[in-house]
Amino acid sequence: MFKLNSWRHKTLIYYYLKGLTLQSPNPNPLFHRYPSQFSLRYCTNTSDSTPFPVSYLIRNFEFSPQFASKLCSTYKVCFKTSQNPDLVLNFFRNYGFSDSQLRDTIQKSPGLLSCNPSKRVLPKFQFFLSKGASKSDIVNLVSKNPKILSPSLKNFIIPNYELLYGFLQSDKKTIDCVIGNPILLCDQGVSRNITMLLENGVANSNIARLLQIRSRVFLFRDLLKFVDEVKVLGFNPSKVIFSVALTAKATVTKTLWKEKVDALKKWGWSDEDAVEAFRKKPYCMLTSIDKINLVMSFWVNQMGWDAMAIAKVPYILSLSLEKRIIPRAAVVQFLLNKGLFHKNGSLTHPFVLPEKLFRDMLKKRFKNESSYLLNLYEEKLNHAYTADKTCMS
Repeated sequence: MFKLNSWRHKTLIYYYLKGLTLQSPNPNPLFHRYPSQFSLRYCTNTSDSTPFPVSYLIRNFEFSPQFASKLCSTYKVCFKTSQNPDLVLNFFRNYGFSDSQLRDTIQKSPGLLSCNPSKRVLPKFQFFLSKGASKSDIVNLVSKNPKILSPSLKNFIIPNYELLYGFLQSDKKTIDCVIGNPILLCDQGVSRNITMLLENGVANSNIARLLQIRSRVFLFRDLLKFVDEVKVLGFNPSKVIFSVALTAKATVTKTLWKEKVDALKKWGWSDEDAVEAFRKKPYCMLTSIDKINLVMSFWVNQMGWDAMAIAKVPYILSLSLEKRIIPRAAVVQFLLNKGLFHKNGSLTHPFVLPEKLFRDMLKKRFKNESSYLLNLYEEKLNHAYTADKTCMS
């Protein structure tokens, strides 16, 4: 019989949305609105002062007595012998779960030890495998959130998977999306939010983009409020930029939003400048306060340039300071010193050009100086990448 000895040694879319239903009696507040299928009545071993499930968790996972007791009490774990828990652990190990991954999984969902893995878990693993997921994908998915194994495969997991697939049009993209955020297959609010976005004119491509880059947006209960705010600001739901603006509005808290605006105001911006910058490039409000201050400090204090130039082209705030802004600033400063470049209306232009166009501009517009400028640019770039590798080593 298997036992862990010691841890030290170790479109279809609309039809689908409208038809998606769920019966959820006795909702579990820890798992949204569906019942925990692993929770059983807590039981004690009458021959010992320590309940058997608590002893098992202590012995097999080296949890502290207090923590093991809390887990059993919170999740109402019940088993009187080690037969079924050992069977469960053997099952997971056969699918490639390491000792540490098993420990993490049981810590998050100890009720799994009471389940019948052949009935409760195996069909879900087989479903994911049928969609192209590898065993390591399944391990990552379950380790990240083992409660993915709790809801009904037929009534929840398959319908939600097909819903996501309808937008992503690829099993690989759908599996990657689910691994990144397993709750997408469990939370019934996801289907409601997708329905709401479609009804508000959000393009399928925008929904697919959100699923891939910021899927937690679909878990917000008040997502409609943020959709309305973004639309009031003039963003078109059919455009890509709408998904960026919605992400910023939904994920940046009011407090943090105000702090970011205040950070910009310290560099001479007004509230109106911040709003207008968001309209132009909503990415700017997804930039951290530290990054905002670093970019503005370099631009204003080190280069002596006007902070309002960035207000007109806020995209600069989202660029890499070391690998984009500083190398190109060296080139621009040289040209300014030589009288070959004028600030008026064009100071920010070299910073927003794609790499190839930037190099082509140097070659064509400044032919006599192009060799020196390209060498200067390469020198600054190499310094940035060398510093990056040094930090990583």
